[in-house]
Amino acid sequence: MTDEQREYGARPTRARAVQLFRAIAPGVLVSLLAAVASSGIGLLLPGVSPLILAIVLGVLVVNTIGVPPVCAAGVDFSAKRLLRAGIVFLGLQLALTDIVDLGAALLVVVVCIVAGGMLGTILLGRLLRVPSGLTLLIACGFSICGAAAVAAAAGVTDPDDESEQETITAVALVVLFGTLMIPLIPLAAQLFGMGQEQAGMWAGGSIHEIAQVVAAGGVIGGGALGVAVVVKLARVLLLAPVVAGLSIRQRRLSRAAGKTSLAKLPPIVPLFMLGFIAMVLLRTFAPLPDGVLGVGGALQTGLLAAAMFALGCGVRIRNLVGVGPRPFVLGALATLLVGAIAYVGVRLVG
Repeated sequence: MTDEQREYGARPTRARAVQLFRAIAPGVLVSLLAAVASSGIGLLLPGVSPLILAIVLGVLVVNTIGVPPVCAAGVDFSAKRLLRAGIVFLGLQLALTDIVDLGAALLVVVVCIVAGGMLGTILLGRLLRVPSGLTLLIACGFSICGAAAVAAAAGVTDPDDESEQETITAVALVVLFGTLMIPLIPLAAQLFGMGQEQAGMWAGGSIHEIAQVVAAGGVIGGGALGVAVVVKLARVLLLAPVVAGLSIRQRRLSRAAGKTSLAKLPPIVPLFMLGFIAMVLLRTFAPLPDGVLGVGGALQTGLLAAAMFALGCGVRIRNLVGVGPRPFVLGALATLLVGAIAYVGVRLVG
C-alpha cells in the first residue's frame, strides 16, 4: 500500500472520528458538568451520595425541560461508555487482602447472598410474570452492586439496547429501594439488638449501592462503616464472574438463534471487566501512593456520577408508571430476600 493509499484510507477514518466527537461532545460535557454539580451538592449534604444525586438530577431534567436533541448522542454515550470506565476504576477500591481478612465464613455468606439473591429473584420474577430480561437485571442490581451491576449485565445481555427501558427501570428500582434501606437497616439492627459491627456487616451484605452502604454505615456509627464497605466490596468482586457467566449464556442463546459469527457473540469476559480485574490486582499487589488512589477514586466517582445522570435522563416518569406494579413488587421482595439472607448469615458467623 502506497503512502497515497494510506492517506486516502485514513481520511474517512479521521473524518468519522471528528464527526463522532462533534456528535457526542455536547452530551458528554453536560453529563460531566452534572457530575460536578452533584458532587458539589453532596458536599453540602453530608451522607448523600453524588451518584444518587446525579440520578435524581437526570430524572428532574428529562421530566421538566427535557434533553436537547444536540445532547442526545453524548448522553447515550455517557450512560454506556463512561459507566464502563467508572466500573474499571471501581476496581481500585478493592484489595484482595481486605476481602480475605473477612474470614472464610463471612466470604461464604457473601457468596450465598449473591447466589441466593439472584436465584431467588429470578424465581420470584417468574411467579410474578415480570419479563425475564428485567428480572435478570433486577437480580444483578439488588444482589451485587446496584446500578453498576445492572448496566454491566445489560451490556452483555442487551448489547444493542433493544430493551433499554428495562435497564432504566431496573436502575430506578435500585435507587428507590436502596435509598429506603439507608434508614431502615440501622433502625432494624437496633430493634434486633445487633452490635455495631454486626449491623455494619448486615448493611454491607444487604444494601444495593456502595454509596447507600456508606450512608447507612455512617448512621449506625462506630466501627460499622469500615466493615460495611469491605463486605459490600466483597459482593462487588463477584460482579466479574457473574458477568462472565451471563456472557457465556448469551453466546449460547445467540448460537441457538443462528448468530454463529464471532463478531455477533459477546466476549466471555468484556473488556471493561478485564480492566476492573486488572485494577483489583494492581491495588492488591502494587504499593500505590495515597495520591494515586485519591485520583482513582475521584475518577471513579466522576465517571459513575456522569453515567448515573445519563441513565437518569432515560427515566421518564410516564414510561416508568407504565411498566405496572409487578416490577415494583419484585423489587420489594428482592430487597427483603437479600436482606434476610444477609441477616441470617451475619447472625450465624457473628
